[in-house]
Amino acid sequence: MKVLVTGGAGFIGSHVVDALVADGHEVVVADSLLPKAHARRPTYLNRAATFVRVDVRDSTALMRLVDGCDAVSHQAAMVGLGRVFADVTDYVSHNDLGTAELLKVLYATGFTGRLVIASSMAVYGEGSYVCDEHGEQRPGPRSRGDLEAGRWDPLCSGCGRALTATPTTEEQTVDPRNVYAATKLHQEHLALLFGRETDVSVAALRYHNVYGSRMPRDTPYAGVASIFRSSLEHGRAPKVFEDGRQLRDFVHVEDVARANLVALSNPDARGYFNIASGEPHTIGDMADVLTGAFDTALVPEITGDYRLGDVRHVTGSPDKARRELGWTPTIAFEEGVVRTFARQSLRVGST
Repeated sequence: MKVLVTGGAGFIGSHVVDALVADGHEVVVADSLLPKAHARRPTYLNRAATFVRVDVRDSTALMRLVDGCDAVSHQAAMVGLGRVFADVTDYVSHNDLGTAELLKVLYATGFTGRLVIASSMAVYGEGSYVCDEHGEQRPGPRSRGDLEAGRWDPLCSGCGRALTATPTTEEQTVDPRNVYAATKLHQEHLALLFGRETDVSVAALRYHNVYGSRMPRDTPYAGVASIFRSSLEHGRAPKVFEDGRQLRDFVHVEDVARANLVALSNPDARGYFNIASGEPHTIGDMADVLTGAFDTALVPEITGDYRLGDVRHVTGSPDKARRELGWTPTIAFEEGVVRTFARQSLRVGST
């Protein structure tokens, strides 16, 4: 199978490339090496893949790369919450316009293979909750007033009591709470519309909090694990927002790459799929485990700070991916953290 991987020089994309090459596929990598993500050409690029420096918004260049491909893995995107709302045009340009240009090229070339796009759990907004008395709940965005007062957790709309967070399934109504999330949802809509128009098999993989080797560092667009790692490498304690009890699903990048491999190989892979470990952990847990991997006396700092676009709890159920893709996460949280950071001159010990 010949596969085009957009964003194949990035954190997740490069692991997708490695998984495809290891499985015996011919791989073409398209990546613009965006300076916000890459200070230089990465040294980890797989030499068995063909690398082409190209922006996915360049439809003329894409036309040449798509020719002869049996499948496309669309990983190219700007990621993270960003810094200010003024980032909106960059996110829309790279994520929405980039996806639109790719789909236009696939349509123009009569592409009949399989398309897998990288989406995000951010499309859900808040996760799923249940009240013991009033059942399932879907809280709205948290107010600035509540966040300023340290009232972090959503409450039941019926009785005002505390809610219990539950795993989010693909059936939950989407409700993006920041610019990045909105662009990922639009990418999904465009890609699935393309699939319905052309009968091409399209799968949107909703990644939860991905961590592992090659994470971007020292950038406001990085994920929380990378931000904590950068702090520790510079001799600073990780700064944990809110009270550190926000629940997330941390899934290892090698599991994510394998999910792409099975989706690209399955002609019946259509629709939305959570790519999650199914094992919720708090943001504070991640800070503690990372700090424990360093030979340091530093301890994470709970700051009480917040970002208005953040949600309180969102974890994922991987059951649909198990049933329909045959994908199962295999790397446990503590094992994955040690596997990642033991390679970077860190102390491996119990955490």
